[in-house]
Amino acid sequence: MATGVAYCRELMSETAGNLLQENLERQERFIRDNLRPVFLVIYRIVGNVADAQDLTQEAFIKALQRQDQLRDLEKADRWLSRIATNTARDFLRRRARSTFTTVEDMPGPLIAPETDDPEWQVLASERQSYLSDGLRLLSERERMALVLRDVEEMPAEEVYPPYLSSR
Repeated sequence: MATGVAYCRELMSETAGNLLQENLERQERFIRDNLRPVFLVIYRIVGNVADAQDLTQEAFIKALQRQDQLRDLEKADRWLSRIATNTARDFLRRRARSTFTTVEDMPGPLIAPETDDPEWQVLASERQSYLSDGLRLLSERERMALVLRDVEEMPAEEVYPPYLSSR
């Protein structure tokens, strides 16, 4: 009988180990597939590469801790985008209380030029400059709503109520 109990324990331990390994692989895949989009959302909100990297890590930690709250896998990207946006917004609130920074400090585009054509690069730089100038004119809420709606292509009914309703 003792060998049967030992066998069951060994089998249970092996099964638990396999489940943990599968869960780790699934989490790694989730992070790998969503790392760039989450980083870009956060970067567009905070405007600083180093802060965006830290906040991206924080957003994934929050998402993995709350993965049981995700009800519909079809909406996982929106769920993660909301976590990223809230993480960036919380950071901006904390930073506003401690220091004053302006959007002028935002670095240039993160995207490498698609071509070596100098004219194309100048035009792309001008577009980026116009976008940055426009973002400077928006409030924090408006900037987040714009990023979610136009960059992340979330439906307006999901974006605007939380970010524009309580001015």
